[in-house]
Amino acid sequence: MTDDAIRPELAEVQRRQALLRDENRAAAVAKHRARGRRTTRENLADLLDDGSFHEWGGLTVAAQRGRRALDDLLVATAADGVITGIGSVDGQRTAVIGYDATVLAGTQGLMGHKKTDRFLEVLRRERLPLVLFAEGGGGRPGDSDVPTVGGLDVPTFGRFAALSGVVPRIGIASGRCFAGNATLFGLCDITVATPEASIGMAGPAMIEGGGLGVVDADEVGPQEMHVTTGVVDVAAADDADAVAIARHALSLFGGSLGDGKAPDQTVLREAVPENRRRAYEVRNVIRVVADTDSVLELRPKFARGMVTALARLDGRPIGIIANNPLHLAGAITSECADKASRFLQLCDAFDLPVLSLCDTPGMMVGPAAERTALVRHTARLFTVGATLTVPVVTVILRKGYGLGAMAMAGGDFHASLATLAWPTGEVGGMGLEGAVRLAMRKELAAIEDHDERQRVYEQLVGAAYEQGKALSAATYDEIDDVIDPIDTRARVAALLCAWRPPPRDGRRRVVDTW
Repeated sequence: MTDDAIRPELAEVQRRQALLRDENRAAAVAKHRARGRRTTRENLADLLDDGSFHEWGGLTVAAQRGRRALDDLLVATAADGVITGIGSVDGQRTAVIGYDATVLAGTQGLMGHKKTDRFLEVLRRERLPLVLFAEGGGGRPGDSDVPTVGGLDVPTFGRFAALSGVVPRIGIASGRCFAGNATLFGLCDITVATPEASIGMAGPAMIEGGGLGVVDADEVGPQEMHVTTGVVDVAAADDADAVAIARHALSLFGGSLGDGKAPDQTVLREAVPENRRRAYEVRNVIRVVADTDSVLELRPKFARGMVTALARLDGRPIGIIANNPLHLAGAITSECADKASRFLQLCDAFDLPVLSLCDTPGMMVGPAAERTALVRHTARLFTVGATLTVPVVTVILRKGYGLGAMAMAGGDFHASLATLAWPTGEVGGMGLEGAVRLAMRKELAAIEDHDERQRVYEQLVGAAYEQGKALSAATYDEIDDVIDPIDTRARVAALLCAWRPPPRDGRRRVVDTW
């Protein structure tokens, strides 16, 4: 035998490995691409650095040997519909799990579960970030090789859930993502979906079987709906955009990159209008303070009164929470409290310091708000803030009122590593106008002339504003400093430069899924 001859056993290995490639599964791949979609292996090739991918369990086939020939299984059930392996993303070792919609609709089979369980243990030991391509129809009823009744002893979901706070998990839903596939997607720390996505705890067959009517698969849980429900953190334009978002998200868990570039900071002096009743776009502040092109906002259309974003500041990954004055003047609703609380847990789990941009009249009030269980939801924000192990730097942009402002600062203005304010900042136990009306109700009511009553009221409000200005609060040491807005980025970077994550001592910080 010549040196370059291939022995039969090696040739068989090469033949089987070749069957995994898209070009050797032409019919299934063509059907998928006809819908304008990329295959899972194409998405993995786009995500991972060239030549870096090493697959686990690629030669697995479905547990259907009792009713199908092996050659059929090798082609039709390649890798049992789920691709697992390790590669690198911009040099960072990364684990991937990709359900393959070209194989039995990406359903979860017995052998696929077995190799996924094995792989989850590998990435847990190696502490690798994970990207999940979640498309698929859930549990597969057609596997017959292994005797089972309900198959409810599968550890996949528990093992995936146990990674909470251990490694960052980024989930991508593109196409139909139902039942078990949707559960894994919902367990991820950051969720991304394309316009083709339909995400739900059951597909059409199960919905109809449950007596709930006939529903088209694409109508179960479309992307547009789930960006408002909060199930989807980031809406992607297509598969390629979803992969780019995943790469961006991974980079924000990847440690410091050194000095970062930022836009001209002088625009911050005009970011808050002179008229204190005028709203403004707080995202413009975030984009200027953070490193250029580093901001990744999560859940922008859910709980719109609160902005949550990952970003870099002077090269360092951070989390940012901010009240949105364009929605209910930045008042904190139940949904806003949940959104911020869960985001703070995410930051704490992965050692991301937090910048809090405060402009809130306080917690939302009124019977309608209370019907949302506001008392318990807003209490969550205090509990999470009080147990953070990462520093919070609070900057009061304008309104810093009541319990809402205290919650934005981690519990109170002295709970933050530093509480700073812009010259436009104002603080108080409640909104100034309301405070004057309550405190001076009898005195104002005693003034019969309407114009005079209004003049006195405005005079009292003016006096209260002078008393509540950030500069006044600083003289009482209620806040740490009042700063020129253009110094915000430099001050925050200086405050965080010496901070290092505390030792975990074997403990981890669990991140709620909601």
